[in-house]
Amino acid sequence: MLKRLLTLGWLMVSASALAEPSASELNRWLDSVRQRAETLAAQPYAPPKNALPEALRTLDYDTYRQIRFDPTRAYWRDDSRFSLQLFHRGFLFPDPVTLHIIENANATPLAFDPDDFIYEGKAAALETADLRDAGHAGFRLHYPLNTPDYRDEFAVFLGASYFRLVGRDQVYGLSTRGLAIDTALSGGEEFPAFRQFWLFKPDPDDTAVHIMALLDSPSLSGAYHFRLAPGHQTRVDVDATLYARANVEKLGIAPLTSMFAYGDISRHRPDDVRPRVHDSEGLLTHTGQGEWIWRPLNNPHRVRVSAFLDDHPRGFGLMQRERDFDRYLDAEAQYHRRPSQWVIPEGDWGPGHVELVELPSPDETHDNIVAYWVGATPLKAGETRHFRYQTHTRTLPPSDPLLAKVIRTRQGSAAVPGEANSPSADQRQWVVDFAGGELANLSADQAVDVRLETLVPETLSPEQHDDVIPWVQVKALPDHRWRATFRVNPIALPIDVRLALTLNGETISETWSYVIDPPPKAGAEDA
Repeated sequence: MLKRLLTLGWLMVSASALAEPSASELNRWLDSVRQRAETLAAQPYAPPKNALPEALRTLDYDTYRQIRFDPTRAYWRDDSRFSLQLFHRGFLFPDPVTLHIIENANATPLAFDPDDFIYEGKAAALETADLRDAGHAGFRLHYPLNTPDYRDEFAVFLGASYFRLVGRDQVYGLSTRGLAIDTALSGGEEFPAFRQFWLFKPDPDDTAVHIMALLDSPSLSGAYHFRLAPGHQTRVDVDATLYARANVEKLGIAPLTSMFAYGDISRHRPDDVRPRVHDSEGLLTHTGQGEWIWRPLNNPHRVRVSAFLDDHPRGFGLMQRERDFDRYLDAEAQYHRRPSQWVIPEGDWGPGHVELVELPSPDETHDNIVAYWVGATPLKAGETRHFRYQTHTRTLPPSDPLLAKVIRTRQGSAAVPGEANSPSADQRQWVVDFAGGELANLSADQAVDVRLETLVPETLSPEQHDDVIPWVQVKALPDHRWRATFRVNPIALPIDVRLALTLNGETISETWSYVIDPPPKAGAEDA
C-alpha cells in the first residue's frame, strides 16, 4: 500500500508541473518549418541522396536487431524525465533523417556517432567498418510510464512517416502515420517520409515533449508539430500543414495501420492453437450526426475498400476491444495488451469519408489494415491544406454510455443440424451480440427489436432484393446481453448490412456495419 501511495503521489506531482516551451516560441519554429515545406514543394521532388555505407546494405533482420543504442548515452537522461535514443540506418531503413535538438532557442544537429551504439553478434563486424556516413533512421522516446523509477519506451518514429505509441500497461501494436497518399489505388501507393525533425529538450518537470517535422514526397511537402504526452492514454496533438507540388487523387489524413490475421468472424483459420490473432478487431466511427458505427475487421480473400460518408466527423479509430488473455492465448505477442487508437478531429474537416482498407494477408507478420479520413475535395497542385487533430492510445474504447456495444460477431452455416436437405443449407447465419448501455437494466421480456438495413446491387430485381435476408431475430441472452441473428441467401454480389437494436422505436445500441461477400467459387479461399 505504501508503494502504491508513493506512486500516486509521484503522478500527482508530475501532472501539476507543466513548464513546456511558450506558444510564441513553438509558433516561431513551426512557421520556420512551414516556410521550408512551402519552398520545398515549389521545387521538383528530389529523393534522399545520402547513400547507405556498403557495410549496411546487406543487413538482415537478425543482424539489424543486434545494433542497439547504448542507454547510458541517451540524450536528456540526466536533465529530464524524458530520454531520447536513436536508430541506426540499415535493413528496411536505408533513408537518413536529420535530427536537431532545440535548447535555449538554438537548434543543434545530432551528428552520427558509432560510439552511441552497441554492436553485438554478427553486427560486431561493423565496429571495424567505415560508418562515418551511416546516419540515423529515426528515434524513440522514453518516460517513466508505468513506475516512477524506470523510463519506458512510449513512442517510436521510424520508417517513412510511421510512428507508434503505447500507453500505460500496453505493448506495441498498430502504427500511426503522418499521411497516406493514394492507398489502394491501381497506380500504387505513395509513401511520404519525414526527412527532418526538431526535438525540443524538455525541462526537468515537463510531462510532454514537442517535436517539429518536415515531410516530403513526390506529390507534396508538409510541416508538422507534435505534442506528445505519455500516460494511461498516451496523447499526441498534431498540427499539419501540407503544400502540394502535384495533384493528389486520394489524401488520407490521420492514417492508422494495423494487422488482422483471423478472429471470430473468419470462416477459415490456420492450424493454430490461438483462437484469434489481431492487433485490432474493428473500426469505430463517431459521425458528425452523433451515430456510433462498429465495423468488424476481417482478412479478406481480395482487397476490400469501404467508405463511411460523413460531414464534420467527431472521431474514428481502430479498436482492440477484447482484453481477456483467454481470448488470444498468446503469452509472447500479448494481443490482449495491444492498444486501440482514437483520432479526434479539431476544427472544420468538412464533408468526406472515413475509409477502411482491408488487404489479404497470409499471416500476422504483415500489416493489412489501414483507416484514414479522405476529404470530399481532392488536393490540387499549388494548394495548401491545414489539419489539426488529437490521436491517443486507449485500453477501453470510447463510447456513448447509454448505447449498447457490439461484443461479438460470428458467422456460420444456417443449415439445421440433423435435418436432411435443410432448406436453409445454402444460407449463412450471422450472429451479433450486444451488451452494456440500457441493456444492463432491461429484463428479458422487454420489447427490444432490431433495425436492419441493406444496400444491395441495383442489378437485383425487387423480388431478389426482398429475399436477400429472409429471416431476422432478436432475443435476450444471460447477463443482460442481447443477440441479433439474421440469415443471408447466396447471391453473386456483395451486400452492405447495417444493424442496430431499438426499444419503443428509439435506438439503444451502436450500429453494426459489414459488407457480406458472395460465397467463394469452388476451390477458392474465403476469409
